[in-house]
Amino acid sequence: MITRQQALEILHENMQSQNLRRHCYAVGAVMKVLAEKLDGNPQDWEVAGLLHDADYEKTKENTQEHTKMVLGWLEQHEVHTDIKDAILAHGWNYVSGNPEPCSPMQWALYCCDELTGFIVAVTLIRPEKKLLRVATENVLSKWKEKSFAAGVHREQVELCEEKLGIPLNEFVTITLTAMQDNAEDLGL
Repeated sequence: MITRQQALEILHENMQSQNLRRHCYAVGAVMKVLAEKLDGNPQDWEVAGLLHDADYEKTKENTQEHTKMVLGWLEQHEVHTDIKDAILAHGWNYVSGNPEPCSPMQWALYCCDELTGFIVAVTLIRPEKKLLRVATENVLSKWKEKSFAAGVHREQVELCEEKLGIPLNEFVTITLTAMQDNAEDLGL
């Protein structure tokens, strides 16, 4: 089965932007923690998070290829179907033909993807720009300001309540804590 190290090699080979890599690191870290909470396989969930946007730089001119290119790269590796399905489903509503998430792993990836970026935005407006100085309350306060990080699809994140049974404030805490535990890798 594909390992975390192999996933990182695929990511680094295909993505040059440090900020985009850090986004993938963040989502991978959050997915690992969510797997533990939702009785999933932490290694598989982390790999899905690490690789979910691995083709982003190569598909930004043709967004309909996003996720499909990653799946092509994974053909060379032994990868659980759950990982491939989660990567594909995270493009639901954005990439034509990508399926709606239907498993806890798929919904976790779909919901946490946007939230990691939002938490980075909250961190960067703070004077010290450090994740460890951000609290759940800071994130939730900004969440209510629709003009703040307006590009974040809040409704996508809020599906954590219906699809995962995790209240938004708890989902924010889980995501923030996972990111804080990996703050050095995230450069924050």
